[in-house]
Amino acid sequence: MGPLVTTEFLAGELGKPDLLVFDATKYLPNEPKDGRTEFLRAHIPGARYFDIDQIADQDTDLPHMVPTPGRFAKLMAALGVSNTSRIVFYDQKGLASAARGWWLMGLFGHDNAAVLDGGLPKWLKEGRPTQDGEPAAPAPAAFQPNYRGAQLRGVGDILRNVLTRDELVLDARAAGRFTGAVPEPRAGMRSGHIPGSASVPYTDLLHADGTFRPAGEVRARFEAAGVDGSRPLVTSCGSGVTACILTLGLRVAGFPEGAVYDGSWTEWGGRSDTPIEVG
Repeated sequence: MGPLVTTEFLAGELGKPDLLVFDATKYLPNEPKDGRTEFLRAHIPGARYFDIDQIADQDTDLPHMVPTPGRFAKLMAALGVSNTSRIVFYDQKGLASAARGWWLMGLFGHDNAAVLDGGLPKWLKEGRPTQDGEPAAPAPAAFQPNYRGAQLRGVGDILRNVLTRDELVLDARAAGRFTGAVPEPRAGMRSGHIPGSASVPYTDLLHADGTFRPAGEVRARFEAAGVDGSRPLVTSCGSGVTACILTLGLRVAGFPEGAVYDGSWTEWGGRSDTPIEVG
């Protein structure tokens, strides 16, 4: 199972005992919807809700930061995930937050995970079935994490990189947010970008229906941003969610995935000791 799966593939695999399907929808602060509420209204049969705000560090004010391996293992077991599970993530917007679930699984050593290309909108457009209500409780499971810290960056790492430029930071936010022309959706947040970073809006990698563009087009978009294999890569965004779409895109394009700056702009733009560029 590759990092992207089609609706046809998922429809043919539903119901198999080793396959778990998760709705990992997360709406932005300025979007008047709630992922879990919408999940209860309609979800892919057998799916459960993967709450990235809960599968996260609860001891920080920053949103959905990576949890400890112990917390992640406990929460995965509660969702019925074992080390032999095949996992498919989707979201209600096409592709916006599902890649965060995929990336978290890889961060904790579970590579047998994928993202549904086009998500729930494509599933619905094709007339495929859905369920509503709370799903049945999962069977007990045990998950043993294998944490890969090299795939994660913190604010100290990025501060050092502003000086050394050893790694290329790719910013998944919309171009207007990157330049500072458009205000951030989180109130009181400074506008602009990390010095030396490159703008790659995650929407540039996708068709209008939320499916990925062909691998060659994705690769060309990264190359236009300066990705040439000479420097390790770090992806960033507003709060560490759509950065994971860039990470997934790097895999699709055949580039090394690099790491994710987990705090992203919510952390960087919310501090007073971090340098910012505009324009």
